[in-house]
Amino acid sequence: MKLYPLFADLNGLPVLVVGGGTVAERKIAALLAAGAQVRVGARTLCSALAEWVAQGRIDHLGTSFQPEWLDDVWLVIAATDDSDLNARVAAMAQRQRIFANVVDDAALSRFQVPAVVERTPLTIAISTAGAAPALARRIREKLESMLDHALGELVALAQRYRARIIERRPDLAARRAFYDGLLDGPVMSALRCRQPERAERLLLDTLASAETAPRKASVLLVGAGPGDPSLLTLRALRALNQADVILHDQLVSDAVLALARRDAERIDVGKRCGGRHTQQEQIHRLLLEHARAGRCVVRLKGGDPFVFGRGGEEMEFLQRHGIVCEIVPGMTSAVACAAYAGIPLTHRDYARSVHLLTGHGKESPDAMDWPVLAQDHQTLAVYMSVSRLDELARHLLAAGRRADTPFAIVENGTLPQQRVISGALSDLPTSAARHAVRSPALLIVGEVAALANRHAWFGEQTRPVHQVDECVLPELCADG
Repeated sequence: MKLYPLFADLNGLPVLVVGGGTVAERKIAALLAAGAQVRVGARTLCSALAEWVAQGRIDHLGTSFQPEWLDDVWLVIAATDDSDLNARVAAMAQRQRIFANVVDDAALSRFQVPAVVERTPLTIAISTAGAAPALARRIREKLESMLDHALGELVALAQRYRARIIERRPDLAARRAFYDGLLDGPVMSALRCRQPERAERLLLDTLASAETAPRKASVLLVGAGPGDPSLLTLRALRALNQADVILHDQLVSDAVLALARRDAERIDVGKRCGGRHTQQEQIHRLLLEHARAGRCVVRLKGGDPFVFGRGGEEMEFLQRHGIVCEIVPGMTSAVACAAYAGIPLTHRDYARSVHLLTGHGKESPDAMDWPVLAQDHQTLAVYMSVSRLDELARHLLAAGRRADTPFAIVENGTLPQQRVISGALSDLPTSAARHAVRSPALLIVGEVAALANRHAWFGEQTRPVHQVDECVLPELCADG
């Protein structure tokens, strides 16, 4: 069965729903959102519908279906669990030339209620002609992840200036190019950054020019998360699908890169200890070169670009050269790896604060405030620490951190090959060497690290050289 797609304006029009259960409630909610005047006929109403009747949002007609209910309605939905009644409603509606939908019965329905992706005023409807509604819902889920929420604002902005756009771009090809520029250029970028006034100015500037404005140079600094592609944000996924070129770090997983646009150019600019190393200045040059060429550039970083990812440096460089820079945060590795190891970074009983540290920085570890970092009741999450575990443990112990303070190393966190090695701080270097810990790995030091032994739920758990007894936790956290 081939359906004719149609969007109905029901604002202020009477619509009948026969049925008072949860299915009828869902249908009525959508009708109310469209501005319809809903009448419901049912013997009993679910609590939500009864409340809507009490609020005056919908009218309750009565208990038994009456043919006169159809006299002046524009649509009817039969949503009862009585198939004979549903069929009767549909037959009477057809005789009066009223479109009817019978829930879960395509054969009796004259219209189908589609799965909807809403970006008001943009609406996308998906229908399988009643053959497989569950598949329509799954397709809707995929579209939800692909379509930017700022699209609705873009459509509304274009709607306000539609007459002027037609006047200034009477040629159809030129008008299409103008709309392409709205979607792919700085107007959409401004809306995405919640700058509607700037977006409107950009639209008007472009409209006033003789030609469609070229795409403005821009770069998206995107956080790829800790590695598991399911932890990528929707905004990051959309950025990957619009990218012309992707400059990515070594720690960005193949599974994440596989989600990018197939024809996007991929450039590995990873920094590797003891191996090929891309200088930061070269990364800056590549960003500038591709952005000025009018390409959509995504700088893809493991974790979050603003947490030990040099995103701040790159943003400053791009802004100095007049390049618009949009930031797409990612789930930082400390949060994700700790969670996948079953470790809460803060806990009312064990840790009142958390410190994010890096094993590689401009300053020497000697310059760090070790007496503060060695205090109890806090968690240390140390990035890029594998080559300095001995040094880190030595400084913490020398500053007064207890030798039996728990630690956990999360190697390849969130990935299928994740390992967690745990033990006591005094044994940290020995344990890491014995288990041949390799980067990428996150070090967690603090009382909460012992919870990895209790709450492990993902990946391989490696028994520590010296098991931390969980009963020591209250003692470790006792005041004094």
